[in-house]
Amino acid sequence: MSSSSAPQPPSGGKAERIDPILRNALRYTISPREYQLLHQYLLSRAPAVKKRTLPPKRYDAIAKGGDDYNVAAIRASLRLAVLTLSGLKAWEFASTKLFSRGAVEKTQRKLPLWKSPNVRLTCSVSLILLFHRLLRRFFTRLRESLLTQEAKPFRRRNPRVSSSFTSRLAPAIGSSLAGFFLAVYPADQLRVTIAIYIFTRALEFSYNRLEELAYFKNRPAWFGSWMIMPVACGQLLHAFVFDRDCFPAAYGKFILNNSPEYIQKRPMGYPKGLKWPDTFDIVDSLAQISKARWSPFISPILFPNSETLPKSLTAIAPITSPAHPAIKNLSCALLHPNDPSCMRTYVSYWIQAFPKVARFFTIILTAFSVTRYKSFLDSPITALNQLAKSILRMSIFICGSIGTSWGSICLFQNIFPRTLLPTQRWFFGGFLGGLWAFLERKDGRGNFLYSARMSIDSLWKVGVKRGWWRGLKNGDVLLFVLSLATVNVLYEISPKSVNSGVARKGLGVLRGDDDDDDGE
Repeated sequence: MSSSSAPQPPSGGKAERIDPILRNALRYTISPREYQLLHQYLLSRAPAVKKRTLPPKRYDAIAKGGDDYNVAAIRASLRLAVLTLSGLKAWEFASTKLFSRGAVEKTQRKLPLWKSPNVRLTCSVSLILLFHRLLRRFFTRLRESLLTQEAKPFRRRNPRVSSSFTSRLAPAIGSSLAGFFLAVYPADQLRVTIAIYIFTRALEFSYNRLEELAYFKNRPAWFGSWMIMPVACGQLLHAFVFDRDCFPAAYGKFILNNSPEYIQKRPMGYPKGLKWPDTFDIVDSLAQISKARWSPFISPILFPNSETLPKSLTAIAPITSPAHPAIKNLSCALLHPNDPSCMRTYVSYWIQAFPKVARFFTIILTAFSVTRYKSFLDSPITALNQLAKSILRMSIFICGSIGTSWGSICLFQNIFPRTLLPTQRWFFGGFLGGLWAFLERKDGRGNFLYSARMSIDSLWKVGVKRGWWRGLKNGDVLLFVLSLATVNVLYEISPKSVNSGVARKGLGVLRGDDDDDDGE
């Protein structure tokens, strides 16, 4: 038989003969557009590699087989899983090997793979992404099918069900059910933090929507998000003193590290064999003093043979025993034992605290301003002036909040009777400190919301601890789902209300709006 009569392989035969497992692996790994760019800029420049790889057109024919939307959704979910697990492993390595040098390593029992927090967090976020996309497509197609003429008898028989599934918001709400996969991750602080974060963002975008509808059209000039700060600071200060186990540790560490004049450190040359109260001993003693209705100070210097301290407060004797005899209140003897003047102590606090806080925010805000380098190149004087104003405002705000919260203890001692609101005045002291947020009312919304999230978390834990309310099992997951649904609905009816670039990008990824190869 002549060679011309031999059967020819069909066009695309090479694509047909490719291994199915390899074909699916390619489809779920890289999109045709990404493969084309990879081939154009990398694979085609290496002759040895180019001979062994598929041309972009043939890869496109392979990748287009089946349901492109589902493939894109799975591909995005797998990529998020790899990225999340890699990031968690990198952070675990950095925190254990680099950041904790010199510290004694605690031996931890190795958990099975399916119980590993990193693996479960990775599975949680990737499943939320995957099912958010799949559920959105399902409810979109269901709505379209119910709106057709053929589904008219069904709509007539089931009016309530039909009105629910044919609503414009049905895909947004239905896709939010994917948030229940947050329960894959164990119930700990991180899960609560995620739920509270989405909850506060939902409240923020809801406020933006109300503002867009002119509900706050005639609001006064001073009205704004800064008003969150006094309430949050009041609650946090009260929890810090009386319920420190319900208080964010990092928040408290920052406050104590920037409280000179009010937190007495161990003096230089103090005998090593003698015990000195640490910062938490001082705070616990302040709580006991307030519960005892602010006991007066009896100076051991003037009355050496008298019992000057209750037995429950003997831990602070190294601070109060040598205190100035002119001090009248025990709390003042504990906070500023060397100076009987509360006002002078407050001024001294500013002199010592402000330079340190200003240096800290100079480093932080300067580092963040690198992303705005174009404005520095266009107008360096104006940009530097704005940066200096931001540093100054933020430093005054933080110093004022911390110093006023401590100084309010002395203030209330001088203007209130001892028995008036003995423990509640801590809340009012924090409230006064939070009023300094007025200086940052234009640019501080992110900081105010961060403090609000800390306060919500703390208040909930305090309420559960004291029996004000009962915790709901997986309540954080339910809160996450409801908040996600709220954000999805707001983005559907008014995209402008979601004014955060990060949030809009995240919603675009969840909805699959950023995929070019999602074929609906």
